[in-house]
Amino acid sequence: MNSPPEMTPLFADPKRLLLDLAQQRELPELLDLLVSRIGDSPAVALVRLWLVRPGAGCESCLMRSECPDQTRCLHLVASNGRSLAEPGRDLSRVDGRFRRFPIGVRKVGRIAMTGEAIEAPDMAQLPPWIAEPEWVRAEGIIGFAGQPLSHHGMVLGVLGVFSRVRIGAACLDWLRMIADHAAVAIAHTHAWEEVQRLRTKLEEENEYLQQEVAAEQGFGEMLGASPALRNVSQQIDLVAPTDSTVLILGESGAGKELVARELHRRSDRADRPLIKVNCAAVPRELFESEFFGHVQGAFTGALRDRTGRFELADGGTLFLDEVGEVPLDLQSKLLRVLQEGEIERVGEERTRKVDVRVIAATNRDLREESRRGRFREDLYYRLSVFPIELPPLRDRREDITVLAEHFLRQAAQRFGVDAPRLTKAAAQQLRRYDWPGNVRELQHVVERGVILSRGGPLRIDLQGRADTPAAPPAPDGSPEQTEAQVLTEAQLRDLERANLRRALAAAGGKVSGPGGAAELLGVKPTTLNSRLKALRLAGR
Repeated sequence: MNSPPEMTPLFADPKRLLLDLAQQRELPELLDLLVSRIGDSPAVALVRLWLVRPGAGCESCLMRSECPDQTRCLHLVASNGRSLAEPGRDLSRVDGRFRRFPIGVRKVGRIAMTGEAIEAPDMAQLPPWIAEPEWVRAEGIIGFAGQPLSHHGMVLGVLGVFSRVRIGAACLDWLRMIADHAAVAIAHTHAWEEVQRLRTKLEEENEYLQQEVAAEQGFGEMLGASPALRNVSQQIDLVAPTDSTVLILGESGAGKELVARELHRRSDRADRPLIKVNCAAVPRELFESEFFGHVQGAFTGALRDRTGRFELADGGTLFLDEVGEVPLDLQSKLLRVLQEGEIERVGEERTRKVDVRVIAATNRDLREESRRGRFREDLYYRLSVFPIELPPLRDRREDITVLAEHFLRQAAQRFGVDAPRLTKAAAQQLRRYDWPGNVRELQHVVERGVILSRGGPLRIDLQGRADTPAAPPAPDGSPEQTEAQVLTEAQLRDLERANLRRALAAAGGKVSGPGGAAELLGVKPTTLNSRLKALRLAGR
């Protein structure tokens, strides 16, 4: 038996709508939920929601002449319904004639101004405030309910419902309750947006402060704050103001050139040039010319006079990188410059005085080289007046994250892309690796990660590198995977289960969000949850 019109429900399950509204944190989703759930009912012709916002688009507003001050008005933000007169009409659009209502103007504006509902549950006689009587008749509209969205005495917006049935008293009560709950939910989304905005601002400020701290703790261009690097900085402070020769010892890629720059920067010669020579890159027959210069015609190809590196560094600092590569028979001439401060250009008998502070660097054990007769012992002692040993990156893992962030920003700027985010999981992966190539290898890995990330979080690819930590062993009973093996379905599931456990462990049990297991695995959180459920694994 059909219910009489006044008893026809306006829409289904209003209790569920109230519960669902309370779960929403994002305003667009909340608005869509509200108008979709009400507007999907056959008894509803049109449902619309306006929110009070600062005046905007006043130049094109059809009600501009009626607006008292153009500072605030009602903005149509959500709409839904179904047209009987024009079945193809899209009633979800928010850019039509009634997209704005001045506060206090017409029925919707009066609701916002007074905070009082306008209810016409049975419009047998059309009220005078109906703007389009023809539309009301064509759509068979019988009732209207306009409810203010009020929170703590402040009207946030207006909910308007046009129905094709008489709106009973119970339905009006539900609409009032829904409007009140929607106002609370909207206020909460505004608060959540503000929290997110402040959180983002704090993260940006924190990143800036971390960069400032890194700059303060990074000893100039040497980024980091580890005890090992602090010890190096203290040695630099001791010897930089002097003219003593310094020998920087360290593995390849550890940053020996940066130490040389810091020595020069903190010295009294900082306003003079720092000249660098990579001894390993100089052909043997050109060593003398490179160091001391030559005159025109000194040898085949000497078409003009050339100033050597020692003369270029006069009054400043000369950095001899990989000094262990200097040929043995030329080391005596280098020793003479260090002892006497004099040079002679190739092909010239004139002696020239130079005032140069020498800093040398090597990844060799020059003491052992001199013992074996491959490096002059007197030159070794002359160079190592003040040795500084630069620790490898694996001995100062505390600095890896700061260095990675620095290289990440550098690479993103150079490639013209937004800097990807370095997640905690990626930072942990970087810290676990032993970095045989030291800082240089870290820089290249981060650059590769920036290229691979494509707008997502930084992707770290250490596969195939010599000292990549081995993956945790597979669970008991799992087969060892080799290229020659054909795995059963059960074995594949065991491998997948082990991999998911490792991802969850690396993410601290978290499935979604930044640093979550889904991000590490490169899958959607919903996909990962399905896999975890299928394999009977737990995450959070």
